[in-house]
Amino acid sequence: MRLANVFQRITGGGGDVRFSAYDGSSAGPDDAPVHIEVRTPEALSYLASAPGELGLARAYVTGNLEIIGDAHGALAQLSEFSLREIPWAERLGLLSFLGRTRINNRVSPPPQETRLHGLRHSKERDRQAIAHHYDVSNQFYEWILGPSMAYTCAVYPTLESTLEEAQFAKHDLVARKLGLREGMRLLDVGCGWGGMVMHAAREYGVRAIGVTLSRNQAEWAQKAIIDAGLSELAEVRHLDYRDVRETGFDAISSIGLTEHIGKAKLPAYFRSLYAKVKPGGRLLNHCITRPDNLQPARTGGFIDRYVFPDGELVGPGHIVSLMHDTGFEVRHEENLREHYALTLAAWCRNLESHWDEAVREVGEARARVWRLYLAASRLGFDRNNIQLHQVLGVRLDGVKSHMPLRPEWLG
Repeated sequence: MRLANVFQRITGGGGDVRFSAYDGSSAGPDDAPVHIEVRTPEALSYLASAPGELGLARAYVTGNLEIIGDAHGALAQLSEFSLREIPWAERLGLLSFLGRTRINNRVSPPPQETRLHGLRHSKERDRQAIAHHYDVSNQFYEWILGPSMAYTCAVYPTLESTLEEAQFAKHDLVARKLGLREGMRLLDVGCGWGGMVMHAAREYGVRAIGVTLSRNQAEWAQKAIIDAGLSELAEVRHLDYRDVRETGFDAISSIGLTEHIGKAKLPAYFRSLYAKVKPGGRLLNHCITRPDNLQPARTGGFIDRYVFPDGELVGPGHIVSLMHDTGFEVRHEENLREHYALTLAAWCRNLESHWDEAVREVGEARARVWRLYLAASRLGFDRNNIQLHQVLGVRLDGVKSHMPLRPEWLG
């Protein structure tokens, strides 16, 4: 069996993908919009040593396998990347072939794979995880995220809205759900580059504090706050949310932090936020979730080792139950899954338009990690393998919620 045919069968590649290999073999239509090239024996060695997404990622990140064309389109064709659809007789033959390849061409994981140390979701290990993903290059993130520097799901008013318009709409939706008004105090945990903090200060006159474990983010955000003339109202600290000493906030926003907390730590996380918001104050929790409560929380090998170490995703019902059991009265919930697919598509386009600069800035391997990660994440939202939920809760003031009779933010 020729190599291109082997790879085609292993990946379950559809009819719109062309495969070629270093032995001169090919499979699939010549005019396919996506071309996957197996450049070296090491590509199959990676697959043999780690079948599934991790082996594919290792081969692609190291350049031993190339995707020519749209990465999202390619992954959509390879979404069933496994051996389970191949008849047993052929499967045994393929495993034997790949086993010989591995023996003859032993490969080590690429250096871009991370291995963290210490107790899972301890402060020190969380710091390592955040540094791995965020303390890369602010310039690199600017190319991908655009001027808003918002690294969370945007909210698209229309399909024609720009990424910047959609990120403004997201921040404003959060502000309106929280009922922000001039003179209020907001705590934004996991604040990133300060987008929500600056929006609350600039648009609502709110005194806003943001905290992030990323030193790069904090330094960038503080400069942006000064440049925007918002220093009297806005502040971003390089700090663990667990170390915030102030309490009595009128509102708390958590936009894209919950994914880093860990399922076992979520009860303590919500208790901490409950203690920091005053009676009548609101919490808006915005995070990626599983589509249900039945799947394991830990992410797959590629995301865990290359992108978000120690990231964990739970179902939306789990989030709602924990907020409720902590003492928050849950008042509103919505799924923005399609909006995140649109957001990721925009980030993919930004990366491609700055590809050469990105490679010079962070190296080709890391740029390849991001190309694969953004495309795979977009596909995950397309296919409803992951979702994005906003859950709004209020800490009751006795029995009073101080909420409007109907959601004002839906107007």
